[in-house]
Amino acid sequence: MQTMLNVALPKGRLGEKVYSMFEKAGYPCPSIKENNRKLIFENEEAGVRYFWVKPSDVAIYVERGAADIGVAGKDILLEYEPDIYELLDLKIGKCRMAVAAKKDFRDDMGRTLKVATKFSNIAGNYYRSKGRDIDIIHLNGSIEIAPILELSDVIVDIVETGTTLKENDLTVFDTVVPISARLISNKASYKFKSAEIDRLTQKISEQTEEQL
Repeated sequence: MQTMLNVALPKGRLGEKVYSMFEKAGYPCPSIKENNRKLIFENEEAGVRYFWVKPSDVAIYVERGAADIGVAGKDILLEYEPDIYELLDLKIGKCRMAVAAKKDFRDDMGRTLKVATKFSNIAGNYYRSKGRDIDIIHLNGSIEIAPILELSDVIVDIVETGTTLKENDLTVFDTVVPISARLISNKASYKFKSAEIDRLTQKISEQTEEQL
């Protein structure tokens, strides 16, 4: 009997790119391309079941075993530190976590730095490594307006093109960490389905090398 791999894909453009990589690796599921609202797709012959989930939830599905493997951004892995195996850097979905502020910002080391971010853990670890005393303001929405309204001195956020920052008269002062999509595995699944997971990882790894 064929081993079934349960795969959590992040919804959106990144997930579509990831699915193409899986398809090329020999794990097709034609029904996933049909125009419908289904969230779970299965191809018994290929031994794969895909489901679409919110990108920030992929690591939870994998960590708790609802999915054997999945694809999550390095930002999610650093922020939530899920208990999973990180198997491969897919070299797609590239961006960076950065510190940004108003162009005239100068860090006054004599006072606590106010940092607005969705990524409190990443920001905290970054500034701890610098020995900088900070006050984290956790926001869920448009982080860019925090320095403009003087809610914060700086922001820590994902930067892709930098267009949103420029439009709000902000500039990048430092890169915290480069970000890309990672293939991750549930620890128990890796133990019991290691041959299948390793085979898939190897085939996808070949594709990432082709991109270089």
